[in-house]
Amino acid sequence: MIRRQRMYALFLHRFEDFFTSFFATNIIKGASLAASRLEADLLLHIFDDLNKFIREEWPFIPSLNPPYVDGIIFGDVNGHRSCLDVVSSKGVPFIVLNNNFAESINCVSINNRDAARQLTESLIALGHTKIAVINGNLKTHAGFERLAGFKDALKAHNINIPGSYIKNGEFLRSLSRTAAEELLKLDDKPTAIFAASDVMAMEAIEVIRENNLKVPEDISVFGFDNFPMNIYSKISLSTVSQPLEEMGRLGVEALNQIVSKQIKPPFKRELQAQVMQRESCAKLI
Repeated sequence: MIRRQRMYALFLHRFEDFFTSFFATNIIKGASLAASRLEADLLLHIFDDLNKFIREEWPFIPSLNPPYVDGIIFGDVNGHRSCLDVVSSKGVPFIVLNNNFAESINCVSINNRDAARQLTESLIALGHTKIAVINGNLKTHAGFERLAGFKDALKAHNINIPGSYIKNGEFLRSLSRTAAEELLKLDDKPTAIFAASDVMAMEAIEVIRENNLKVPEDISVFGFDNFPMNIYSKISLSTVSQPLEEMGRLGVEALNQIVSKQIKPPFKRELQAQVMQRESCAKLI
């Protein structure tokens, strides 16, 4: 009898610019390369609402459940931790990417907090104390940890910023534009902006230029992602390089080892990111 290839399902949340997203494409790339090397099949499923999908739809889709699917890789859970209990109750092996849970949950994450702290420290080292932040989605582990790292650095240097310097961008281009516009309307404008993604950072730079200001002469800007298309912008963006492809690869490899009983869960791994200071940040004169 010929043994069928293992089938793993990669669940990803749909969001603005999903199909051009650096995060999504790199997770898919890493996961698919790992599956190919393991001679396993990878089924991609994109959903809009994880809570609704897991509780109301997933149990009734045969192609996304055992025995057809051997395990699930979650690209993120977007704050819906309780959904994992539903999957666990069905006895389906799974691993969660982009999260670091204290509980006995298989996960591969990136140290967003430390990277955000380091990039904020680099802005402080350039003389900036009036630093604003455009948050990502705070329901996500990445969004929450990046804001926490930003605050860690400010606290370590006894820097207090007004509440008006903290804006919500949700990792969305449209909201980051609004956030940047609000920051530039302040009487006491920030001298630096940390945007929790490169997409939001580039939108902020566009708004700054539309207001006849210069980057970094008037306002320094720091992003997060190291999106390759940034090399084609007028100014190279200071950012954080994340091992997203490696995260996707490790997720599939670890899940396969769990399913094969080669390792005993929980599997936990935290990857390090690299801060890259470029032209969009300058010393405060």
